[in-house]
Amino acid sequence: MLTSKGPSVPQQVVLITGGGRGIGAATSILAARKGYSVCIAYKSNSAAAEAVVQTISREGGKALAVPADISREDNTVRLFERIDSTLGPLTALVNNAGILERQMRVDGMDVPRLSRVFATNVFGSFVCAREAIRRMSTRYGGKGGAIVNLSSAASRIGSPNEYVDYAAAKAAIDTFTEGLAKEVADEGIRVNAVRPGVIYTDIHASGGEPNRVDRVKSSVPMQRGGTVEEVAAAILWLLSDEASYVTGAILDVTGGR
Repeated sequence: MLTSKGPSVPQQVVLITGGGRGIGAATSILAARKGYSVCIAYKSNSAAAEAVVQTISREGGKALAVPADISREDNTVRLFERIDSTLGPLTALVNNAGILERQMRVDGMDVPRLSRVFATNVFGSFVCAREAIRRMSTRYGGKGGAIVNLSSAASRIGSPNEYVDYAAAKAAIDTFTEGLAKEVADEGIRVNAVRPGVIYTDIHASGGEPNRVDRVKSSVPMQRGGTVEEVAAAILWLLSDEASYVTGAILDVTGGR
């Protein structure tokens, strides 16, 4: 049976990009437990996304997995049209999808790498937000909603010798969050960001160091890496009515780092 960790939110529909793994999967499952119908967008790992759908279904929730490469505008538009036709009016967006390239200094980076990093981490978030606003904003006849962007502590630290490009992309997300929040604040939409620190997810493997969290956790005041469930809880709080007077905020989930 579906177990709720708080009051359910009836008739709520959330899109979680990159929802099949890591932070996205934990957020998808927790959102369903809070009463949301969940659209899990994924780029290529259909098995992981469908496993999350099955977990939600077993607990009595409603979820749909949709393939979409959010770095491509046409894919993103079709994703939102699919939500319109299957789950109903969108009320929340979690811009979670993100990528890392292999660890490298800036003097080794080329433009194709930079294009890939910014296309998914920045451009994809912009286009998803655009489509969400067109559906949720009172300016377009919507009933309001909430957007949570996934930033990273890298935006403050800079990730030298590893991922300066990723850090710069996440810094763009910080500024995007603050500007968009002010732009749509009187249209019924709240826009916030969660800035995770070192979290146990498989994104580190794509950067070439699967055990990175264990290497750097001594630099965290709490002396440990974070869990995906801890990040998901912060995301769901920002989506909830408990955060009804919170917009333009960037919530660090970093263990004090």
